[in-house]
Amino acid sequence: MSTPATLSPTALHRLVREGRAPRLLDVRTPGEFRAAHIPGSSNVPLHTLRAHRAELVGHLDAEAVLVCRSGQRAKEAERALAEAGLPELRVLDGGIAAWETAGAPVERGPERWDMERQVRLIAGSVVLVTGVAGIVVPGAHLIGTAIGAGLTFAALRNSCALGVLLSRLPYNRGPRTDVRTVIAELRSSR
Repeated sequence: MSTPATLSPTALHRLVREGRAPRLLDVRTPGEFRAAHIPGSSNVPLHTLRAHRAELVGHLDAEAVLVCRSGQRAKEAERALAEAGLPELRVLDGGIAAWETAGAPVERGPERWDMERQVRLIAGSVVLVTGVAGIVVPGAHLIGTAIGAGLTFAALRNSCALGVLLSRLPYNRGPRTDVRTVIAELRSSR
């Protein structure tokens, strides 16, 4: 499996300033996208992209850049689109976090916790509560051990089942992303 090509935030910002911005696909959840996104980007959540990649390929070109929080979900999106016949898309190196650090412009909406922070809160809370409960309830600490094992597995596989589950909560979903709406937006922004 090859490593996707990346584009630095500085290089992308230069293209945007010069009026040569490529199509930007932000693969985060609609809630994350609404909280902060690169101006002119289109929201195509990773689960929607995976499910409808064959339909989306016809509306993209090799100049498109995939964006997420840190670059991991964008890499997953790149692999899915490569399997559908659109190889060699670029991924924003470091994601929107690096974009913001570089001082590039961001459109902001209502603030939300990003997925990584939510995962840390839930996992940490479960470990803390079951650790304390283990003082009174024998074996309760094993739940925290299971969470630790899950986090270790997630790190080794570079995936996160808890993040996937949390992304399905109404707080993270935001407005429903319909593939027809996404395609219409991609057509209109050409």
